[in-house]
Amino acid sequence: MSNQFSLLKTRRFLPFFVTQFLGAFNDNVFKQGLIILLTYQAVNISSLPVELRAPICQGIFILPFFLFSATAGQLADAWDKAVLIRLVKALEVVIMGLALVGFFTSNLVLLISALFLLGIHSTLFGPIKYSILPQTLRSDELVGGNALVETGTSLAILFGSILGGFLIALPDGIHSLSIAIVLVALAGLAAAFYIPRTGVAAPDLKVNWNPVTETIRNLGFIRENRTVFLSVLGISWFWFYGVTMLSNIPALTKEVLGGSEFAVILLMTTMSVGTGIGSLLCERLSGKKVEIGLVPFGAIGLTAFGLDIWLATRGHATGLPPAESLRAFLDIPGNTRVMIDFFGLGIFSGFYIVPLYALVQARSEPSHRSRVIAGNNILNALFMVVASLMAVGLLESGVTIPGVLAITAILSAIVSVYIFTLVPEFLMRFLVWMFMSVFYRVDRKNTDRIPEEGACVLVCNHVSFFDALILATAIRRPPRFVMDHNIFRNPVLNFIFRTARAIPIAPAKVDAALLEKAYDDIAAALEAGEMVCIFPEGRITDTGEIQPFKNGIQRIVERTPVPVIPMALQGMWGSFSSRKGGPAFSKLPRRLRSRR
Repeated sequence: MSNQFSLLKTRRFLPFFVTQFLGAFNDNVFKQGLIILLTYQAVNISSLPVELRAPICQGIFILPFFLFSATAGQLADAWDKAVLIRLVKALEVVIMGLALVGFFTSNLVLLISALFLLGIHSTLFGPIKYSILPQTLRSDELVGGNALVETGTSLAILFGSILGGFLIALPDGIHSLSIAIVLVALAGLAAAFYIPRTGVAAPDLKVNWNPVTETIRNLGFIRENRTVFLSVLGISWFWFYGVTMLSNIPALTKEVLGGSEFAVILLMTTMSVGTGIGSLLCERLSGKKVEIGLVPFGAIGLTAFGLDIWLATRGHATGLPPAESLRAFLDIPGNTRVMIDFFGLGIFSGFYIVPLYALVQARSEPSHRSRVIAGNNILNALFMVVASLMAVGLLESGVTIPGVLAITAILSAIVSVYIFTLVPEFLMRFLVWMFMSVFYRVDRKNTDRIPEEGACVLVCNHVSFFDALILATAIRRPPRFVMDHNIFRNPVLNFIFRTARAIPIAPAKVDAALLEKAYDDIAAALEAGEMVCIFPEGRITDTGEIQPFKNGIQRIVERTPVPVIPMALQGMWGSFSSRKGGPAFSKLPRRLRSRR
């Protein structure tokens, strides 16, 4: 069976992957070299304190995202994305040429100008980077493709930061770094010419060059779908959190941890490797489907490890000379723990961000998907600018760098709880995913035959009380379950069923009104193009054999003729949630984890 790495053998993905990897790599070679130059060497910007230089540089880089994302989104929808990528890569070559001159002449104005222009380059590339994937990948490849892109970006940050920091630390490293960024830009341009043409998503689109009105329109596209809008807010918060953590690593390392430029590289490496591992694990953990249950899991990790960085650095002496070696750096009490924290931040970043990007791509209208991504980038930029301003304000008011990170981690917990309250689907999926991941390993067979859209009814045998949860984890498209009203009201599982908009049903002799309401709700769901799942036996088997079907399925399709998709559950008979050997839950599980 193919996995996400098989995409690297295809022309529809590999040239794009190489192009975006080299672009992110070059960004970080330049940015890391410039930030370390300003942090550790005798170059000043208006005599700003060391701890403020990285946040200000980060703010300059992300400002174009806020200003020009609306235009970039239109261009990505109105032009062939492969052609647009080649033009953007040509612009990168020009920008790196300007940076080369700035480095050779030690001209800070040219270097800051190049940083701003590099932000424009990334702004133009951003909507293409994520909107091209749904055009070139199948739905079951979307999570894997996003995972590879996020992993590639993390590795690009890693290797770019290593190279940028290493070169700038050499005696004559400025000249070597200058030449390197131009060569990498040329390599990215060459790779872009191998990307296949994608066609135009919105051929009739007329570009509105007014950034204000188009920004409002882009945000309007996002708000059309509440789940997409709140997912974009979640992504934007991730970048708020990420820019605070990443931009403060150099100053944290020098001022608090007592490390050199190479210790900065070590921490960046640790976090980037963690992000790559977390991203790649997403496909395996989600079963090749968009599993938003991973998002709360990621949010928990981001908060926990962010807080622990503050706890690990309490009592650190500040202003000490940098450790002479990485071994000496790690021997300083608390520093190894901080490194583990950054690794944890990376892993849980992957769990958090990959499903969110895949969800936005999957649920956005193809005709304006790039503009949705552009609106996402606008909000991302706004959050990142606010993050930079907050960091500067807190540091100026006397808060320590670890204190800034702790405040950000606490805010992350508050924002995550707020978003999950607005969209309980995230929390519901998290609870289902956690429960099923702990107790069951679900093997899926032919689930790709379930329609991706349009009204249909799934019918399945009923073996245990956990059948609906198992189907929910196995099916990419969320179904509306029809279930017994007593199970629906179970105090432990009721939140999950209500959030999944399950439809409770009762026999006529028990509650005739509820029975009629259930059929009305089923008809309304099917008329709205939704997928409904029913257990036609009307009860859980107590023999292990399929029981006679009730007339419910017949009544449903007579009222609303739609396709009926049969499914079968195997392996649940004998589980402690089945009725084998007596009432369900009356016996201990035979083992802690089962394959189903």
